[in-house]
Amino acid sequence: MCGRPALLENVSLVFKLYCLTVMTLVAATYTVALRYTRTVETELYFSTTAVCVAEVIKLFLSVGILAKETGSLTKLITSLKENVFGSAKELLKLSVPSVVYALQNNMAFMALSNLDAAVYQVTYQLKIPCTALCTVLMLNRTLSKLQWFSVFMLCGGVTLVQWEPAQATKVQVEQNPWLGFGAIAVAVFCSGFAGVYFEKVLKSSDTSLWVRNIQLYLSGIVVNLFVVYISDGAKILEKGFFYGYTYYVWFVVFLASVGGLYTSVVVKYTDNIMKGFSAAAAIVLSTVASVILFGLQI
Repeated sequence: MCGRPALLENVSLVFKLYCLTVMTLVAATYTVALRYTRTVETELYFSTTAVCVAEVIKLFLSVGILAKETGSLTKLITSLKENVFGSAKELLKLSVPSVVYALQNNMAFMALSNLDAAVYQVTYQLKIPCTALCTVLMLNRTLSKLQWFSVFMLCGGVTLVQWEPAQATKVQVEQNPWLGFGAIAVAVFCSGFAGVYFEKVLKSSDTSLWVRNIQLYLSGIVVNLFVVYISDGAKILEKGFFYGYTYYVWFVVFLASVGGLYTSVVVKYTDNIMKGFSAAAAIVLSTVASVILFGLQI
């Protein structure tokens, strides 16, 4: 691929593999845990609030890492004033993927409420050809024949999974597979576009990754609070913002937060296509877990 900054060449292969491995493990665990909280537990929490809380945690973690990067509280405050609060244009620029990511995350909750975790994982990999297309169109890159072949082989696998989806036997809530696949279709498009857009912003300047994350998460919190109000405002007033939250739900929120941070690192130092294929490796892990936890029949 062409057009990569020299910064990427200075990052060791070991570090890249470490980030990809952690992201894969987190993605597999997150999918299974989220599926568990949306199908096995009887008192369902509001998925919109979980997405919002995850954005808040990612914001605080990013500020903490930026503080360590800058080395002092004074430099941290100066950096935030110059790059975040004093740059409305940059905040507006990052509000675009924030809106799209918010939609994607909420679609993921909807999909996992109606589809088995393994089916979701494989079907969601359609984001790879979508990401590849966005990469070619938005970043002016070219993909090799082998890369395109790999992308379409993955699409073939997705088709086979949907041909006759396996059913889980321990799910206690009514499901709508068509609604689940529709939600995945929206999430796939959002993932491809927002991922490549964010990669373009990250690699178009020397601005710190954690400054960019803070800009992204600030916009994301505003967007998600609006989604919370529109979707579940009345119910939250009646039952409370954290209704239905258990230790498992907090674990899901934690995984979403950590996964989001590692995803940004992977996008910065590799690219979105590599990120997508690493996520595909999580399919095997989530399938095994679905057999054990949900009685999935392959």
